Amino acid sequence: MKNMGFRWYGKQNDSIKLRDIRQIPGTSQVVGALFDIPVGEVWPKERIAALKKEVEAAGLKLEVIESVNVHDDIKIGLPSRDRYIENYQRTIENLAAYGIKVICYNFMPIFDWVRTDLHYPLADGSTDLAFQHQLVEGSPAEIIRSVEENSNGYVLPGWEPERLAKVKHLFEAYEGVDERRLRENLKYFLDAIIPTCEKCGVRMAIHPDDPPRPLFGLPRIFKNRDDMLAIERMHESRYNGFTICTGSLGENPANDVPAIIREFVKKDRAPFIHARNIKLMANGDFYESAHLSSEGSLDMYEIMRALYEAHFDGYIRPDHGRNIWGENGRPGYGLYDRALGISYLNGLWEAIQKGAGERN
Repeated sequence: MKNMGFRWYGKQNDSIKLRDIRQIPGTSQVVGALFDIPVGEVWPKERIAALKKEVEAAGLKLEVIESVNVHDDIKIGLPSRDRYIENYQRTIENLAAYGIKVICYNFMPIFDWVRTDLHYPLADGSTDLAFQHQLVEGSPAEIIRSVEENSNGYVLPGWEPERLAKVKHLFEAYEGVDERRLRENLKYFLDAIIPTCEKCGVRMAIHPDDPPRPLFGLPRIFKNRDDMLAIERMHESRYNGFTICTGSLGENPANDVPAIIREFVKKDRAPFIHARNIKLMANGDFYESAHLSSEGSLDMYEIMRALYEAHFDGYIRPDHGRNIWGENGRPGYGLYDRALGISYLNGLWEAIQKGAGERN
């Protein structure tokens, strides 16, 4: 696939080197970000330029940013949101000046994602991320403590210390924000930024809720196809798009992930794909497996075939991987298993292409 990418947290925050990524066959893109800039502040041009120069010096491209996080004041709908939206617009303009084509973001209250185990042991001796619903039925304090104590020293996206320090205040601020109000606040945000995106040529790609269910009494508004249709209608533009994360959507077995891909890729509303597998348990819990179809509950062949048949030409990356071969890296974001995932996904793509009669 021509736009296969690999998420990278930067030389200050990642044990993986750009030269390692460059050596993964079929990988042309780095999916990056400036993780040290506080949420809501403008990303400076000089920082973006330095990141782009660093990535390109390694023989890779930087065309997707994940993420420019949305300030909670925007999600809550506070009067201060307009200032943060203006900053977001300036960041879009600055990123566009350096060739960024897609921004992945989410609209999840407080927590960008939730897992109850960052080192879930699998039968083969590897470890991965897992979710048990019964462990999140009470206070989020235990989950926060578990994440902080088991992240191998890394700051995980959406779980930054300054954000977690305000969790109690944030829960109070979100009181009264139900799904209806959260949707209204997303529409307000989209109506403000999409004209900037259209002018600059940058496509927004909202990420599904992870997991796609209400947690801690907080609303979720991107759980399934119906939610996607509602978001699509909020602002009719190809620049208002989706990151289709096969794992996040697949965590709900009622979601037909290949069908969702066919529908929204054909409509040119899905410029970015996260491809990963998960293993569902009978009670709805799950863990994140190796990418192969046989290792999880998702049919990765059908997912890749849906992308091919819908003529997908956007950006794609493997998502969370296991820690394998003695690696003890950032939970979910080690080198080896994600590299294996890329090789597997590219192999599926080549087989599907050639099976359809394409030889190049």
